[in-house]
Amino acid sequence: MPAFAHILLASHDTPGARAAERTALEHCSAGGRISHLIVVPDLWRGMMGDDWLNNAATRDAYGKYVENQLQREIQSHIDRLRPAVLARGFAYEFKVLLGKPAECLLAHSRELAPALVVIGAPRPRGLLGLRSRMHPERLVAALTAPLLVIPYPR
Repeated sequence: MPAFAHILLASHDTPGARAAERTALEHCSAGGRISHLIVVPDLWRGMMGDDWLNNAATRDAYGKYVENQLQREIQSHIDRLRPAVLARGFAYEFKVLLGKPAECLLAHSRELAPALVVIGAPRPRGLLGLRSRMHPERLVAALTAPLLVIPYPR
């Protein structure tokens, strides 16, 4: 497979996303750039727990807790990936978007015009974890760059 000067990598620190990260690192050309997209699924907007939180102050405190936890996880992910990218001599940039994963990836891809888009395959059924669903079939129909979907690691 050829090397690519600019890769858009969508990952969120799961085993499948980490497999996509390794592949992006392997296929970026010397002096190339990896644009890292982290999508926080919009389902987090509704995670206020209104059914059990009984006042505005408690809801605010809980909302801030969830937001801070997401920020810590995202920063940890960036702090893990950035050194690996820079160690190989590639430029690294990241963007965090809140929304539907496929829509966010398509919009960011239009903005960047990468040479290649790399994602991990959906998590196999039966494995625990959030199902944010990237919908690769929608990406194939709408992306203007090649899409590389990396199989879930076994």
